[in-house]
Amino acid sequence: MKKPDLNSIDFNLLPFIVIWELTQACDLACIHCRAEARPWCDPNELTSEEGYRLIDEIKRFGSPLLVLTGGDPVKRKDIYDLISFSVSKGLRTTVSPSATLLLTREAIRKFKESGVSRIAISLDGSCKEIHDSFRGVKGGFGWTMRAIWDTAREEIPLQINTTVTRYNFEDLTNIASLIKNFNNVALWSVFFLVPTGRGKREDEISPEEYEAAFYTMYELSKTMPYDIKSTEAPHYRRLFIQRMVSESRNAKQPPTSNRIKVNMPDAIGRASRGVNDGNGFVFISHTGEVFPSGFLPISAGNIRQESIIDIYRNSPLFRELRDYTKLKGKCGVCEFRQVCGGSRARAFAVTGDYMESEPNCIYIPKNYIE
Repeated sequence: MKKPDLNSIDFNLLPFIVIWELTQACDLACIHCRAEARPWCDPNELTSEEGYRLIDEIKRFGSPLLVLTGGDPVKRKDIYDLISFSVSKGLRTTVSPSATLLLTREAIRKFKESGVSRIAISLDGSCKEIHDSFRGVKGGFGWTMRAIWDTAREEIPLQINTTVTRYNFEDLTNIASLIKNFNNVALWSVFFLVPTGRGKREDEISPEEYEAAFYTMYELSKTMPYDIKSTEAPHYRRLFIQRMVSESRNAKQPPTSNRIKVNMPDAIGRASRGVNDGNGFVFISHTGEVFPSGFLPISAGNIRQESIIDIYRNSPLFRELRDYTKLKGKCGVCEFRQVCGGSRARAFAVTGDYMESEPNCIYIPKNYIE
């Protein structure tokens, strides 16, 4: 399946990434869980038939990346059928299972047989003490490492997700080094906590630590054999560009837009602009509610009553989020707003206004006046 050129997509019409939360059922108890997952399935989850219709609708967008997540997708008995159906429609389909006792070698093999493009597994510490305390279940680190090895043995491309909090901020370099040992890791997606669900504001790192984490990611991107991207921290793109420009000047080599394009990974593709909440990104909950992202819990409609296409293109919420002229505060005048835009989810979680400035960015725009 051909990967679309992100720069050629009109985000007003088409999302680059569609995430469907199949269920909120999960056997872990993660301290940051935006879904506040629990072990049992919600009887109001979208049915298999509703899921097939949803996939048909998503295909009408063209070829967005479809991510099947949870909770834990393995808790759904129809998970492999849904993947096979999605792949048969020509959609690049990835799955993000929880690393529990359910994620066996056989389950991973079934994912491969169903045609997944990639599996995403969360790793939040380089050792069991950090990871297990984060995930809320003893044994989680061992299950995670086993699952990573099994995806390597099955030769399935792997994405590692890490959520940065004050509990693992100083462990980032160790995590990066650990996953370097696996030759099937294609992407390290570094999530930055949004205080929603079970996530708490006091668990976030400081704005200065954000900048330090970005710098670490940038330096690691030069040497690691996998791509590195941020999730819910689009201001990493600003630091990335700043560092490239600075290094190019020092080397007396003027930066080119092509260098930025080549070195700024975004999901399964690379681009000089970024996907953001509601802007190239749409999230469908287990009951069909449509959100700008899983971290911005304001519904724009439900696919049981409306088309996902109409909601994404025409809902006032999504249209406002895509209009960066309406951004407030520092973000509104920032020269990097078109490649960044700040986390709209974090702005909402912290201030109650999704168009306010990114709360954890220390950068002062040139035209900003307090």
